Amino acid sequence: MSWNPLRSLSPRSALPAVAVLLVLGAGAAAHANRPVPFGDRVAEPGGADASPVGAQSLDTGGLELKVGPGLEAYDPSTGEHLWSYRREGATALHLAMAGENAVVVWDDGMITSVRPSDHSVRWHRAVPGLADWLRADAEPGAADRTETERRATAVKRAAAALQPASVAEAWVAIVTPSLTMGFRDRDGDLRFNSRPQAGCTFDPLRTVHTDDAVLAPRTCTTDGLGRALPGGISVFELDGGQTAMLNAGPDVALRRVDGYRVAIDDGPIVGTHVFDTRRGAPETVCGATPAPFAAVPAKDSCPRP
Repeated sequence: MSWNPLRSLSPRSALPAVAVLLVLGAGAAAHANRPVPFGDRVAEPGGADASPVGAQSLDTGGLELKVGPGLEAYDPSTGEHLWSYRREGATALHLAMAGENAVVVWDDGMITSVRPSDHSVRWHRAVPGLADWLRADAEPGAADRTETERRATAVKRAAAALQPASVAEAWVAIVTPSLTMGFRDRDGDLRFNSRPQAGCTFDPLRTVHTDDAVLAPRTCTTDGLGRALPGGISVFELDGGQTAMLNAGPDVALRRVDGYRVAIDDGPIVGTHVFDTRRGAPETVCGATPAPFAAVPAKDSCPRP
Protein backbone atom coordinates (compact mmCIF):
# COMPACT_ATOMS: atom_id res chain seq x y z
CA MET A 1 0.00 0.00 0.00
CA SER A 2 1.46 3.34 -0.96
CA TRP A 3 0.77 6.63 0.85
CA ASN A 4 1.38 10.02 -0.70
CA PRO A 5 1.36 12.82 1.86
CA LEU A 6 1.43 15.43 -0.91
CA ARG A 7 -1.57 14.23 -2.87
CA SER A 8 -4.07 16.99 -3.67
CA LEU A 9 -7.67 16.98 -2.48
CA SER A 10 -10.29 16.23 -5.06
CA PRO A 11 -13.06 18.85 -5.60
CA ARG A 12 -15.47 16.54 -3.79
CA SER A 13 -13.21 16.06 -0.79
CA ALA A 14 -12.62 19.81 -0.55
CA LEU A 15 -16.32 20.64 -0.18
CA PRO A 16 -16.55 20.01 3.58
CA ALA A 17 -13.60 22.31 4.25
CA VAL A 18 -15.11 25.08 2.10
CA ALA A 19 -18.45 24.67 3.83
CA VAL A 20 -16.79 25.03 7.23
CA LEU A 21 -15.06 28.22 6.10
CA LEU A 22 -18.33 29.62 4.76
CA VAL A 23 -20.11 28.88 8.03
CA LEU A 24 -17.32 30.44 10.07
CA GLY A 25 -17.30 33.50 7.83
CA ALA A 26 -21.05 33.92 8.08
CA GLY A 27 -20.86 33.59 11.85
CA ALA A 28 -18.14 36.22 12.09
CA ALA A 29 -20.13 38.60 9.89
CA ALA A 30 -23.26 38.07 11.97
CA HIS A 31 -21.27 38.70 15.15
CA ALA A 32 -19.80 41.90 13.73
CA ASN A 33 -23.19 43.18 12.61
CA ARG A 34 -25.35 42.07 15.51
CA PRO A 35 -27.34 44.83 17.25
CA VAL A 36 -25.57 46.58 20.10
CA PRO A 37 -27.42 45.98 23.38
CA PHE A 38 -29.76 48.90 24.15
CA GLY A 39 -28.59 50.65 20.94
CA ASP A 40 -25.53 52.14 22.67
CA ARG A 41 -23.25 54.26 20.48
CA VAL A 42 -20.30 56.26 21.78
CA ALA A 43 -18.66 58.69 19.35
CA GLU A 44 -15.31 60.36 19.89
CA PRO A 45 -14.66 64.04 18.99
CA GLY A 46 -16.38 65.10 15.80
CA GLY A 47 -18.50 61.98 15.63
CA ALA A 48 -21.70 63.76 16.59
CA ASP A 49 -22.77 67.25 17.54
CA ALA A 50 -25.03 68.16 20.40
CA SER A 51 -28.55 69.18 19.55
CA PRO A 52 -30.09 69.73 22.96
CA VAL A 53 -33.72 68.84 23.57
CA GLY A 54 -33.71 71.41 26.37
CA ALA A 55 -31.29 73.88 27.83
CA GLN A 56 -29.98 71.58 30.55
CA SER A 57 -26.26 71.78 31.07
CA LEU A 58 -24.40 70.23 33.99
CA ASP A 59 -20.83 71.08 35.04
CA THR A 60 -19.17 68.08 36.66
CA GLY A 61 -15.97 69.97 37.41
CA GLY A 62 -13.89 68.54 34.59
CA LEU A 63 -16.62 68.27 31.95
CA GLU A 64 -19.71 70.11 30.83
CA LEU A 65 -22.48 67.64 30.07
CA LYS A 66 -25.49 68.48 27.91
CA VAL A 67 -28.64 66.58 27.08
CA GLY A 68 -29.32 66.30 23.39
CA PRO A 69 -30.40 63.28 21.41
CA GLY A 70 -27.98 61.61 23.81
CA LEU A 71 -25.39 62.74 26.32
CA GLU A 72 -22.82 65.23 25.04
CA ALA A 73 -19.54 66.15 26.76
CA TYR A 74 -17.57 69.37 26.30
CA ASP A 75 -14.40 70.89 27.68
CA PRO A 76 -15.77 73.67 29.95
CA SER A 77 -12.75 75.93 29.33
CA THR A 78 -12.47 75.65 25.53
CA GLY A 79 -15.94 74.50 24.53
CA GLU A 80 -14.40 71.61 22.57
CA HIS A 81 -16.80 68.73 21.92
CA LEU A 82 -15.20 65.66 23.51
CA TRP A 83 -17.65 62.78 23.05
CA SER A 84 -21.28 61.85 22.45
CA TYR A 85 -23.25 58.94 23.83
CA ARG A 86 -26.41 57.95 21.96
CA ARG A 87 -28.96 55.17 22.06
CA GLU A 88 -30.53 54.25 18.75
CA GLY A 89 -34.25 54.95 18.67
CA ALA A 90 -34.25 56.83 22.00
CA THR A 91 -33.84 60.45 23.06
CA ALA A 92 -32.24 61.60 26.30
CA LEU A 93 -34.52 63.92 28.28
CA HIS A 94 -32.81 64.66 31.58
CA LEU A 95 -29.64 63.90 33.51
CA ALA A 96 -28.48 64.22 37.10
CA MET A 97 -25.35 63.28 38.99
CA ALA A 98 -25.41 60.35 41.42
CA GLY A 99 -22.07 60.62 43.13
CA GLU A 100 -19.47 60.85 40.36
CA ASN A 101 -21.68 59.32 37.67
CA ALA A 102 -24.28 60.78 35.31
CA VAL A 103 -27.73 59.18 35.27
CA VAL A 104 -29.84 59.75 32.16
CA VAL A 105 -33.60 59.37 31.63
CA TRP A 106 -34.59 58.36 28.07
CA ASP A 107 -37.95 58.82 26.41
CA ASP A 108 -38.41 55.04 26.05
CA GLY A 109 -38.44 54.59 29.84
CA MET A 110 -34.82 53.45 30.17
CA ILE A 111 -32.46 54.74 32.88
CA THR A 112 -28.71 54.68 32.21
CA SER A 113 -25.69 55.36 34.40
CA VAL A 114 -22.60 56.69 32.60
CA ARG A 115 -19.14 57.36 34.00
CA PRO A 116 -18.17 60.79 32.54
CA SER A 117 -14.42 60.36 33.08
CA ASP A 118 -14.14 57.59 30.46
CA HIS A 119 -17.67 57.74 28.90
CA SER A 120 -18.31 54.12 29.83
CA VAL A 121 -21.89 52.90 30.11
CA ARG A 122 -22.23 51.28 33.52
CA TRP A 123 -25.80 49.96 33.62
CA HIS A 124 -29.28 50.21 32.10
CA ARG A 125 -32.58 49.71 33.89
CA ALA A 126 -36.10 49.81 32.48
CA VAL A 127 -38.87 51.26 34.66
CA PRO A 128 -42.39 49.94 33.92
CA GLY A 129 -44.87 52.66 33.04
CA LEU A 130 -42.26 55.44 32.85
CA ALA A 131 -42.37 55.88 29.05
CA ASP A 132 -46.18 56.15 29.05
CA TRP A 133 -46.14 58.76 31.80
CA LEU A 134 -43.45 60.78 30.01
CA ARG A 135 -45.47 60.83 26.77
CA ALA A 136 -48.78 61.62 28.51
CA ASP A 137 -50.64 60.47 25.39
CA ALA A 138 -53.67 59.16 27.28
CA GLU A 139 -54.28 62.33 29.28
CA PRO A 140 -56.92 64.98 28.55
CA GLY A 141 -55.85 67.45 25.86
CA ALA A 142 -52.96 65.28 24.65
CA ALA A 143 -54.21 65.24 21.06
CA ASP A 144 -54.15 69.05 20.92
CA ARG A 145 -50.57 69.48 22.08
CA THR A 146 -47.93 70.67 19.63
CA GLU A 147 -44.67 68.76 19.24
CA THR A 148 -42.92 71.47 21.27
CA GLU A 149 -45.46 71.10 24.07
CA ARG A 150 -45.15 67.31 24.07
CA ARG A 151 -41.39 67.58 24.30
CA ALA A 152 -41.58 70.13 27.11
CA THR A 153 -43.95 67.86 29.04
CA ALA A 154 -41.63 64.88 28.64
CA VAL A 155 -38.57 66.88 29.76
CA LYS A 156 -40.39 68.28 32.82
CA ARG A 157 -41.62 64.85 33.84
CA ALA A 158 -38.22 63.21 33.32
CA ALA A 159 -36.67 65.78 35.68
CA ALA A 160 -39.34 65.03 38.28
CA ALA A 161 -39.01 61.25 37.95
CA LEU A 162 -35.23 61.17 38.50
CA GLN A 163 -34.42 61.74 42.18
CA PRO A 164 -30.75 61.13 43.13
CA ALA A 165 -29.27 60.83 46.60
CA SER A 166 -25.65 60.41 47.62
CA VAL A 167 -25.28 59.68 51.35
CA ALA A 168 -23.96 57.30 52.46
CA GLU A 169 -23.88 55.72 49.00
CA ALA A 170 -24.98 57.15 45.65
CA TRP A 171 -28.37 55.90 44.46
CA VAL A 172 -31.37 57.06 42.47
CA ALA A 173 -35.11 56.74 42.93
CA ILE A 174 -37.34 56.75 39.85
CA VAL A 175 -40.82 57.99 40.74
CA THR A 176 -43.87 57.44 38.53
CA PRO A 177 -47.52 57.73 39.55
CA SER A 178 -47.91 53.98 39.89
CA LEU A 179 -44.43 52.84 40.93
CA THR A 180 -41.28 54.02 42.73
CA MET A 181 -38.02 52.10 42.27
CA GLY A 182 -34.66 52.64 43.98
CA PHE A 183 -31.36 51.66 42.32
CA ARG A 184 -27.90 51.60 43.85
CA ASP A 185 -25.59 53.45 41.46
CA ARG A 186 -22.56 51.29 42.24
CA ASP A 187 -23.99 48.37 40.28
CA GLY A 188 -27.56 49.27 39.30
CA ASP A 189 -28.91 46.86 41.90
CA LEU A 190 -32.64 47.23 42.56
CA ARG A 191 -32.89 48.01 46.28
CA PHE A 192 -36.65 48.50 46.52
CA ASN A 193 -39.83 49.00 44.57
CA SER A 194 -43.07 50.36 45.95
CA ARG A 195 -46.59 50.83 44.66
CA PRO A 196 -49.06 53.19 46.32
CA GLN A 197 -52.05 51.71 48.07
CA ALA A 198 -55.23 51.13 46.10
CA GLY A 199 -56.94 54.39 45.22
CA CYS A 200 -53.72 56.42 45.46
CA THR A 201 -50.94 57.55 43.12
CA PHE A 202 -47.51 59.02 43.72
CA ASP A 203 -46.99 62.59 42.51
CA PRO A 204 -43.53 62.86 40.91
CA LEU A 205 -44.00 66.57 40.16
CA ARG A 206 -44.13 67.33 43.91
CA THR A 207 -41.42 64.83 44.90
CA VAL A 208 -38.18 66.12 46.47
CA HIS A 209 -34.96 64.51 47.63
CA THR A 210 -32.34 65.18 50.27
CA ASP A 211 -28.86 63.71 50.45
CA ASP A 212 -30.15 60.44 51.89
CA ALA A 213 -33.88 60.15 51.18
CA VAL A 214 -36.66 60.78 48.69
CA LEU A 215 -40.06 62.14 49.74
CA ALA A 216 -42.94 61.35 47.38
CA PRO A 217 -46.43 62.76 48.06
CA ARG A 218 -49.39 60.47 47.49
CA THR A 219 -52.70 61.67 46.07
CA CYS A 220 -55.63 59.46 47.05
CA THR A 221 -59.21 59.40 45.83
CA THR A 222 -61.27 56.53 47.17
CA ASP A 223 -60.67 52.99 48.30
CA GLY A 224 -62.30 49.97 46.72
CA LEU A 225 -65.51 50.64 48.65
CA GLY A 226 -65.83 54.24 47.49
CA ARG A 227 -64.68 55.77 50.78
CA ALA A 228 -62.50 58.89 50.66
CA LEU A 229 -58.84 58.32 51.54
CA PRO A 230 -56.37 60.80 53.04
CA GLY A 231 -53.24 61.76 51.16
CA GLY A 232 -49.75 61.33 52.53
CA ILE A 233 -46.02 61.36 51.93
CA SER A 234 -43.85 58.28 51.48
CA VAL A 235 -40.24 58.59 52.63
CA PHE A 236 -37.78 56.28 50.83
CA GLU A 237 -34.20 55.40 51.75
CA LEU A 238 -31.72 53.26 49.82
CA ASP A 239 -31.60 50.16 52.02
CA GLY A 240 -34.86 50.54 53.86
CA GLY A 241 -37.20 51.26 50.97
CA GLN A 242 -40.23 53.04 52.41
CA THR A 243 -39.09 53.98 55.90
CA ALA A 244 -41.90 56.33 56.91
CA MET A 245 -45.42 57.35 55.92
CA LEU A 246 -46.44 60.88 56.83
CA ASN A 247 -50.04 62.03 56.96
CA ALA A 248 -50.74 65.00 54.70
CA GLY A 249 -53.52 66.72 52.84
CA PRO A 250 -54.09 66.41 49.07
CA ASP A 251 -52.35 69.71 48.26
CA VAL A 252 -49.28 69.37 50.48
CA ALA A 253 -46.20 71.16 49.10
CA LEU A 254 -42.63 70.02 49.74
CA ARG A 255 -39.51 72.20 49.60
CA ARG A 256 -35.94 71.05 50.15
CA VAL A 257 -34.32 73.20 52.84
CA ASP A 258 -30.85 71.65 52.84
CA GLY A 259 -29.16 68.25 52.57
CA TYR A 260 -31.29 66.69 55.32
CA ARG A 261 -34.37 68.84 55.84
CA VAL A 262 -37.59 69.26 53.88
CA ALA A 263 -40.22 71.92 54.63
CA ILE A 264 -43.73 70.44 54.48
CA ASP A 265 -46.48 73.01 53.89
CA ASP A 266 -49.83 71.36 54.56
CA GLY A 267 -52.19 74.31 54.33
CA PRO A 268 -53.47 76.99 56.70
CA ILE A 269 -54.85 74.61 59.35
CA VAL A 270 -51.92 72.23 59.76
CA GLY A 271 -49.32 74.79 58.73
CA THR A 272 -45.68 74.18 57.88
CA HIS A 273 -43.20 71.95 59.66
CA VAL A 274 -39.78 70.54 58.81
CA PHE A 275 -38.98 66.85 58.41
CA ASP A 276 -35.40 65.79 59.13
CA THR A 277 -34.46 62.81 56.94
CA ARG A 278 -31.27 62.16 58.90
CA ARG A 279 -33.29 61.61 62.08
CA GLY A 280 -36.31 60.18 60.30
CA ALA A 281 -38.64 62.46 62.23
CA PRO A 282 -40.06 65.99 62.28
CA GLU A 283 -37.54 68.59 63.35
CA THR A 284 -37.96 69.56 66.98
CA VAL A 285 -38.34 73.25 67.67
CA CYS A 286 -37.87 73.78 71.39
CA GLY A 287 -40.90 75.34 73.02
CA ALA A 288 -43.14 74.77 69.98
CA THR A 289 -46.31 72.71 69.87
CA PRO A 290 -45.89 69.40 68.00
CA ALA A 291 -47.36 69.34 64.52
CA PRO A 292 -50.96 68.10 64.65
CA PHE A 293 -51.83 64.77 63.06
CA ALA A 294 -48.13 63.84 62.74
CA ALA A 295 -47.75 60.19 61.76
CA VAL A 296 -44.17 60.12 63.10
CA PRO A 297 -43.75 61.55 66.60
CA ALA A 298 -40.98 64.07 67.02
CA LYS A 299 -37.94 62.93 68.98
CA ASP A 300 -37.30 65.17 71.96
CA SER A 301 -33.89 66.77 71.52
CA CYS A 302 -34.49 69.88 73.58
CA PRO A 303 -32.30 70.49 76.61
CA ARG A 304 -33.88 69.61 79.94
CA PRO A 305 -34.68 72.54 82.25
